[in-house]
Amino acid sequence: MTVAVVNSRAISAAEAPEVRVEVHLANGLPAFTVVGLADTEVRESRERVRAALQTCGFTFPAQRITVSLAPADLPKESGRFDLPIALGVLCASGQLPPTAVANAEFAGELSLTGELRPIRGALAMACAIARQYPGAQRPTLFLPSPSAAEAALASSVAVFGACGLLDLCAHLRHAGSPAATDSSPVTRVDAGAALLAAPTPPPAPDLAEVVGQAAVRRGLEIAAAGGHHALMMGPPGAGKSMLAARLPGILPPMTDAEALEAGALISLTRPGAVAEHWRRRPFRAPHHSSSAAALVGGGNPPRPGEVTLAHHGVLFLDELPEFDRRVLDMLREPLERGCIQIARAGHSATFPACCQLVAAMNPCPCGWSGDPSGRCRCTPEKAERYRRRVSGPLLDRIDLHLEVSPVAVRDLRPGARHAESSATVAARVRHAHRRQLARQPVCNARLSPPDLDRHACLDADGMRLLEAACERMHSSARGHAQIRKVARSIADLAGADAIGVQHLAEAIQYRRWC
Repeated sequence: MTVAVVNSRAISAAEAPEVRVEVHLANGLPAFTVVGLADTEVRESRERVRAALQTCGFTFPAQRITVSLAPADLPKESGRFDLPIALGVLCASGQLPPTAVANAEFAGELSLTGELRPIRGALAMACAIARQYPGAQRPTLFLPSPSAAEAALASSVAVFGACGLLDLCAHLRHAGSPAATDSSPVTRVDAGAALLAAPTPPPAPDLAEVVGQAAVRRGLEIAAAGGHHALMMGPPGAGKSMLAARLPGILPPMTDAEALEAGALISLTRPGAVAEHWRRRPFRAPHHSSSAAALVGGGNPPRPGEVTLAHHGVLFLDELPEFDRRVLDMLREPLERGCIQIARAGHSATFPACCQLVAAMNPCPCGWSGDPSGRCRCTPEKAERYRRRVSGPLLDRIDLHLEVSPVAVRDLRPGARHAESSATVAARVRHAHRRQLARQPVCNARLSPPDLDRHACLDADGMRLLEAACERMHSSARGHAQIRKVARSIADLAGADAIGVQHLAEAIQYRRWC
């Protein structure tokens, strides 16, 4: 057989599209050509494949070898195509039966000795197979052993791990099909084994460690229950960063779909770290010097930014006014839509970005505005300019504005902490979250206008109170809707079916800065 076809997958943005690796052998002067919009790393596979095959004792054909990566208009990068190219050469030259690679997909980088090295995006590949083949006839996925442990977290896909090319070829030749045998060094990896092999993550920070700040803790509980964005303003050392770091510990547990989506994004940037962070809400805290590409994504081809890596988790922006204003304004679209589209010349990608924004800032440049000691020397105009570094449209998209007060020294004595633990607060959040999902398919922060009218309706007294508050605060239509969403979350925490005036009044006081 002079033509062989091996299936694999590329990585494009946050997706893993299918790629057909076609290998053709022809008479003529020996040559090795790779076509199909291959990057430098893919073209260099010629030397790695040749050396790996010869080291493993296979015959490298002294013929004209043409490798086509289809579709031709899809960019291909990294060394993930080394393994399918090597298998294609072996099948085309008759050293491996063509049926050995049928109904299977392969990916892996080869060393010069034939050892298989891990690749990035293994879990994204497994998730793409599950989406593309919803039935029982899904292809088997063969990967390097470290990557197979990661991809096995998608339990609906059969994933096999191999340490080297020689072991994999022996398995395929012996079985005659992509099915494991008890004696084969190539074995199927399950999700349980992958999680057991992962290092134990450190315990999450506990809310019980926070001194005081009852009002802010209440605001973060509401934010966690309804998926609302929050902004904390207070002096240095009041505990803003400490409170934000404890928000993931009280968020509702991730569903299977959310865990797979978040894990697939981790696999694209940090191979091998998926099992360690499995079912843990992401918490991303970029520095205020971050560029637009780092925060929202970019590059050519486009790569995910921090807002995407925080998908189904928390994006914490400390010292919010210190960020470049143009960079911050790029967050408007993902905060509203839950995704972001990056367009470049020749490339366009859409990344998921359904995260919870938590920001912190000082009230003025020195940070001590309003402090009873009078240490602040900033003029009102200077403090106002500092706060105006954050644009009004961005502030309008933040549901909860929380004021963080300085902690009294006497409250720092040993044994003075009597705050609730994260486990206690998380139990109330889970109960409120279950109420939301029983009533509607999304959290309260993501309610559409028709669903908002259906599930967050107000009585006559509540409507009069809301209209009077919005007129006094000059709230926008978005602010009007956000107050109702927050009030719906407060009512869910209280176990109430209808929004009461007391729930609405509490929600209104969280919009004081808009």
